[in-house]
Amino acid sequence: MGLFSTLSTTLAEITSLGPLAAIAAGIAIYGAAKGIGGIGERACEAIGRQPEAKGAIQTAMIISAALIEGATFFALVICMMGLDK
Repeated sequence: MGLFSTLSTTLAEITSLGPLAAIAAGIAIYGAAKGIGGIGERACEAIGRQPEAKGAIQTAMIISAALIEGATFFALVICMMGLDK
């Protein structure tokens, strides 16, 4: 009886947290995609206005995108930790 009780409690926790963790992961990925898309858009506009600054703009764009990806990865790890509980 103790094993069945523990198993049913664990199943209830997984089914209650699973959808929330999936929604949180989706929101994190959406935010990252929106941010990186905005960076790309602004970089293209800036390069169009000042083609001679292309190298500096691209470098700043890549660094910014990498920082957003790192924050997104951290958010996804936290969401996946929610599945373990």
